[in-house]
Amino acid sequence: MLRVVAAPPAPNVTGWEHVSVSVAYMTSSGKRKLRTPSWEEMCEVKDIFFSKEEAVIQFHPPASEYVNFHPHTLHLWKWGDGRFPLPDSILVGPSGNHEKDATQLKRYLETENERRE
Repeated sequence: MLRVVAAPPAPNVTGWEHVSVSVAYMTSSGKRKLRTPSWEEMCEVKDIFFSKEEAVIQFHPPASEYVNFHPHTLHLWKWGDGRFPLPDSILVGPSGNHEKDATQLKRYLETENERRE
């Protein structure tokens, strides 16, 4: 059973929209346990609380700022208007559309070369 806690959107108060997700299940002995959600489960929750075209992120903060208040809980975050820099998708992997991939890779390499000059 997915357990989801969603705070009301308050971008003008905190700047962030936030959803927490964990999974509860029963063992064969009837004991209630928690487990960390899978990628697929997190995608399902993302699509319920945010639009498919909104960028939503999970953070891995610096060790000095790490907090684990609820074990087995993952968090989805969206910055106010949802606009923050994202890496080009070609850096993650090819999309299968060779023309699009080549264009993205060329644009990325040109930008990197300009930045280094």
